[in-house]
Amino acid sequence: MTRTLNLIAFVVFASALFMRSTDPIVPQIASGLGVEASTAALLATAFTLPYALIQPVLGALADVMNKTRLMLLCMFLLAVASIASAFAANFEMLMIARVVAGLAAGGVVPIAFAIVGDLVPVAQRQVAMGRLLFAIMTGNLLGATLSGVVGDLAGWRAVFFATGAFGAIVLAVALPAFRGITETPKKFDLSTLGPNYRTIFSNPLAKICFGAVFLEALFMYGVFPYIATLLHQAGETRAAIAGVVIAGFGIGGALYGLTISRILPWAGETRLMRTGGFIMGACLIVIALRLPWPVEFVNFLVLGFGFYFLHAVIQIYASELAPAARGSALALHSFFFFMGHAVGPIVYGFGLRSAVGITPVLYVGAGVLAAVGLICARRLRRHTGEI
Repeated sequence: MTRTLNLIAFVVFASALFMRSTDPIVPQIASGLGVEASTAALLATAFTLPYALIQPVLGALADVMNKTRLMLLCMFLLAVASIASAFAANFEMLMIARVVAGLAAGGVVPIAFAIVGDLVPVAQRQVAMGRLLFAIMTGNLLGATLSGVVGDLAGWRAVFFATGAFGAIVLAVALPAFRGITETPKKFDLSTLGPNYRTIFSNPLAKICFGAVFLEALFMYGVFPYIATLLHQAGETRAAIAGVVIAGFGIGGALYGLTISRILPWAGETRLMRTGGFIMGACLIVIALRLPWPVEFVNFLVLGFGFYFLHAVIQIYASELAPAARGSALALHSFFFFMGHAVGPIVYGFGLRSAVGITPVLYVGAGVLAAVGLICARRLRRHTGEI
């Protein structure tokens, strides 16, 4: 079991490198391809919108196919799309490559969580998923940091070359190792797809789980593609610094993964959700204050730590919405989360380009995230008590 979880975490770590790799180099891409920074920031939407839209399809396939094979196929396509991004001759071609990368990435992280849901009992699942979250945050940390460093040293195209090459290395390691993992064969029956989704949405907790993660992603992750631009406006033009600030979020998430086994028995799920929403709201207010980058780094570290207080608990409940269709349930979880990812940059971009400004959007987001934490703490409860 431990070997399998470590192997899955390794693949998840690799896929996480791709997710935040464009954020620190948005100004470089904008300059290199002759577009506005606010337009280049939409590369985040180009990745996350197809990532979200493909979730219901991939989740349903994961429930009737071999999950590990599907995950590795998506990892292969993700590496190819990254290499294609490096060769993009114009912004339109880069957008298309990022769309393909988003479609492929949709089969890595959510399916990994579905595999963990199949293998690990619910009482132990918070810690096991915390290990995957640690892998994701470590990947995000290195992806954001290294993309900024590589971008400063060798240009933005080198970032895509590097991530694509690493994806190929991961596949070379994972392909033979996954051959030893067996899954219970399932009959491929498309007639089960409709009933599976009806079962999920018949659970009254579904609208709480899915609505909460949509708002989380919209107001928190939506600002990430603009961090480099905000730092530029403050006079900090180094992509590496933007990468360091964003990497603070990854460090906070990694600290969560390392400490959750000790925090959970003391705090309980309800307190975690309430505290997580409050922390995220407070961190958005700090971003609105436009403080020096070392302060922003610490702020993002706290943001990453607090985010998973709320998000990880919601994910546990999502994994139990319909145990017989766990792949579909977690795919819908990712669908709504990454729809928020996709809409967020558009909302913040509207504020940045208009007379309204980005600061009021951050304040609204702070209030919404605090409210989400309170609502989840009140509505998401177990019949048998907290774990």
